[in-house]
Amino acid sequence: MPTFLLMLIGYLLGSIPFGYAISKLYNIDIRQKGSGNIGATNVTRTLGFKIGILVFILDLLKGSLALLIAYQYTMDPIEITLVAISAIFGHMFPVFLGFKGGKGSAIGLGILLVIAPDIFIFTMLFAILVMLITRYVSMASILGAFCVVVLMFLFQKPLTYTLLSMLALILSIIKHKENIKRLINGTERKIGEKA
Repeated sequence: MPTFLLMLIGYLLGSIPFGYAISKLYNIDIRQKGSGNIGATNVTRTLGFKIGILVFILDLLKGSLALLIAYQYTMDPIEITLVAISAIFGHMFPVFLGFKGGKGSAIGLGILLVIAPDIFIFTMLFAILVMLITRYVSMASILGAFCVVVLMFLFQKPLTYTLLSMLALILSIIKHKENIKRLINGTERKIGEKA
């Protein structure tokens, strides 16, 4: 299968707005609640922990699925990286929601699970530790993305995967810019606070 078709599949999978779709089942437009984000954190604050975890898992799995499909046709790290980027952009800028999507943390983890499961485990443990200590999901997401970059270097993963992790970190910072502002001025919501 041509690479551009794999990228298109990755983008379309990434674009599936699980947070929005599931919240609609409860007659709620998640974009009108809390932070307005369609991701798992805002869903958790609005609809509860169980629904939030479901959205997190589904967002994670769509990243994994995009790469697992790509692996059926290519093992080239460059092509796999292009599919991964397409999936991330699909999640952040979904065609189904006017190109306004999530922040990319869950789908990024789903991609990481496939290309570097060892780093996935370390990153999940690190992010959970940060959340337990600070109670800030946004801080765990940003520091987790930074952790991936460091581990990509330490574990000597393919250069394209390292560059992918650096791009993911930059996008995470950009997408979390409002969270960063709130962290600085002390108004960021902690785990357990309702939307």
